[in-house]
Amino acid sequence: MSESTSAAAATAESGKRPELKRVMGPGLLLLFVVGDILGTGVYALTGKVAGEVGGAVWLPFLCAFVVALLTATSYLELVTKYPRAGGAAVYTHKAFGIHFLTFLLTFAVMCSGLTSASSASKAFAANFFSAIDIDPDRGSLLMITSLAFMALIALVNLRGVGESVKANVVLTCIELTGLLIVIAIGAWAIGSGDGDTSRLTEFNTPSGESAFGAVTAATALAFFAMVGFEDSVNMAEETKDPVRIFPKIMLIGLCATGLIYVLVAISAVTLVSPDDLNEGSTPLLKVVSAGAPGFPLGIFAWITMFAVANSALINMLMASRLLYGMAHEQVLPGPLGRILNRRRTPWVAILFTTLLAFFLIGYADLAALGGTTAFLLLCVFAIVNVAVLVLRRDRVEHRHFHAPTVLPVLGAVLCVYLASPLSGRATADYKIAGWLMVIGVFLWIVTWLLNKYVFNRHPDFDPSHIDPSGPVN
Repeated sequence: MSESTSAAAATAESGKRPELKRVMGPGLLLLFVVGDILGTGVYALTGKVAGEVGGAVWLPFLCAFVVALLTATSYLELVTKYPRAGGAAVYTHKAFGIHFLTFLLTFAVMCSGLTSASSASKAFAANFFSAIDIDPDRGSLLMITSLAFMALIALVNLRGVGESVKANVVLTCIELTGLLIVIAIGAWAIGSGDGDTSRLTEFNTPSGESAFGAVTAATALAFFAMVGFEDSVNMAEETKDPVRIFPKIMLIGLCATGLIYVLVAISAVTLVSPDDLNEGSTPLLKVVSAGAPGFPLGIFAWITMFAVANSALINMLMASRLLYGMAHEQVLPGPLGRILNRRRTPWVAILFTTLLAFFLIGYADLAALGGTTAFLLLCVFAIVNVAVLVLRRDRVEHRHFHAPTVLPVLGAVLCVYLASPLSGRATADYKIAGWLMVIGVFLWIVTWLLNKYVFNRHPDFDPSHIDPSGPVN
């Protein structure tokens, strides 16, 4: 398909609504996908996964990759069919047309981004003090640093998508370098006979739990490390020729990061015992220290810090664009679609998501935020896998990616299983997600009242009006 054809398809999908500026080509999109998947999950939660499953920590990452790959094919069919901002919320709205469901799914996707960004912010603070070789003796100092970092992310987001994407390029290269260092150290240790490869087949099975139960419980948490590919579809209106480049780029990025995660997990557990990995919030620093004692740990601490910073940046970028897109779909209140006249960034959505992130930073711990992110996205992925089948009846004029029917069916079943208590998911995940959904229901009621008593009474009033004098960035 030619670039002009797919660009026309994207324009047709967006209608007369002013589009966001298309700045992302294949290279930038690949870095966005890779940068979003890599980061907090593997840098901060490798130890937590090891604590769940034991030495076979690589297996949950592999299982999580398979589930993510199945769901990615559904996203690829939908993003090439409807190349516009909004992602899963747009697909659900088109498939089912139920405002309440679309609203809650939008809120769930936003919250998944916020919980991911908040966990990244807390990990950033922990690695910051490791980098400067200071041991903060009070939790309040860590929290203040986390909040300050999140405020900085908001300022970068307000500055513009161009600046955010440039920052993502730099941070992605840094975080990828850090993981390659871990893999190289692990390979050298194994080749030298220093690593304990016997741990790779050991399972942590508490009394009464099978190896299968341990793996599924660990996979439910490790899935947090594989999320991020779905964020890219929310950037469809900022991508050049999305219909043509999305399938190849997303699959390359997902497969590359899946391989990296498995290799990092193998390196980690051969050098450090699962129990030691599970202690603290900087497991990969322990791996580097054990495998290469002469390596300057301060440098790796900075690499880790930049890696989790990238996760926070991309997730906050996604969350604000999601709210912006759905405000223009009239699913969310119109003010969330307001933009800065000069910077062309959705400032109301950015401020709203930042305030929610502040709340999460102060409320939950790192492991709980990671588990909640995975749970929310598993629920969303299950709905998306069903939506792609429902929308097969909706024909579009342009060619697009088509997923084999068996893949979304398998994806939906596996996502439901991993989201259910049968997978051994922690109760804290349901508790945090439940409170977030209570907030979502309250906001839906507010939106319904605004649509009924404000917008219908004043049809000419458009709080999300966009200045037509120029393109949106």
